[in-house]
Amino acid sequence: MAKKTTKFICQSCGYESPKWMGRCPGCGEWNKMVEEVEITSKPKGVFLHTAVGSETKAAPITSIYSEQEDRVETKMQELNRVLGGGVVPGSLVLIGGDPGIGKSTLLLQVSSQLSSEHKVLYISGEESVKQTKLRADRLHISSENLYVYAETNLELIHQTIEDINPRFVIIDSIQTVYHPEVTSAPGSVSQVRESTGQLMRIAKTKGIAIFIVGHVTKEGSIAGPRMLEHMVDTVLYFEGERHHTYRILRAVKNRFGSTNELAILEMKEFGLEEVENPSEIFLEERSKGAAGSTVVASMEGTRPVLVEIQALISPSMFGVPRRMATGIDHNRVPLLMAVLEKRVGMLLANHDAYLKVAGGVKIDEPAVDLAVAVSIASSFRDQPTRPDDCIIGEVGLTGEVRRVSRIEQRVSEAAKLGFKRAVIPANNIGGWKIPDEIEVIGVSSVSEALQQVLGG
Repeated sequence: MAKKTTKFICQSCGYESPKWMGRCPGCGEWNKMVEEVEITSKPKGVFLHTAVGSETKAAPITSIYSEQEDRVETKMQELNRVLGGGVVPGSLVLIGGDPGIGKSTLLLQVSSQLSSEHKVLYISGEESVKQTKLRADRLHISSENLYVYAETNLELIHQTIEDINPRFVIIDSIQTVYHPEVTSAPGSVSQVRESTGQLMRIAKTKGIAIFIVGHVTKEGSIAGPRMLEHMVDTVLYFEGERHHTYRILRAVKNRFGSTNELAILEMKEFGLEEVENPSEIFLEERSKGAAGSTVVASMEGTRPVLVEIQALISPSMFGVPRRMATGIDHNRVPLLMAVLEKRVGMLLANHDAYLKVAGGVKIDEPAVDLAVAVSIASSFRDQPTRPDDCIIGEVGLTGEVRRVSRIEQRVSEAAKLGFKRAVIPANNIGGWKIPDEIEVIGVSSVSEALQQVLGG
């Protein structure tokens, strides 16, 4: 006879407790414990089969034959690079993003591209078949190999996959899918965990690549338990403002490629189009001769991207000056301002500081330190930098400029876009070929960099 047990599960982290608690001991969130009824019918000591492959016996690794399957490339080269070179057969890919950002549009376009040579099953739990067809007509998508199915029952979805035997499956979204044997509501921790586990077994045993869409919380993380990101092979975040046309697809986890890759896409009337040269996009509206503006070459995975860093320094009207930053770590701004005040002698303690990376991109590497410091000094002195300067370097607390990685790629990208001078760390000089179109200046301290860029 089935036995019913009641437990309380945190909807943020999946922490389980036999009684209700106002604050979750696992993640510290308040009012996230939800009561769920668990029905267990299996005898004591019997465990459910949870293997992800057909092999059930342990074997020496030298005796296991590993057949290297070729990746399947889409017609969207930006997506291929973020995935590490294409879609890996048997992989489970999770795509998260804000509502209305374009996740369903992206996956419907990818489904159309893959269906030119393979069977693709698009499962929608949020739209009917006719609604999906309307969106496909708007995107001019039509293919005999693209199957559309509107269902949320995981058992029926599994049966449909067995009947059609597709090469690729899209689940939109995982929060709407439910397993009939789990008594909790769709979107709960138990349902998301069980549904994702079942889809993972299907992907591994049948060699089907499955894309699942995940909603995000107001904090920006994927809704559901944190283990959802640990179960899948690849996690992609689709970022951008709904009122702007550019979208950023970023890999934060990838078992088959780099986790620092970035793809720039543009939302147009007939869907998403890839941006082949994002540096031109980020710099196309740059003001010439404006104080507080510098350009830095940042590495996003294997690609160098030139972005503009803007700074506005103004006298403060408050007792505690404001420090605000968009696109870079806000803790880096007061740190670099303290270096400028201590090592260069700029009196910034009674000034407000506002920093922004133009274009909406986020940068988290230390190679932008020198450009940020120069932008702050340029705005403070109201002295513009040269429009054809590119500034690269990490700044230490003693005011030194430290070497950065992949300097040759950064300088080559700056030269390709018409920059005439690059200010880089002195320790990065030598050992690589400098392009003829650009002059490279090595500096060893922040004060030396300001002397070269601002003349003092």
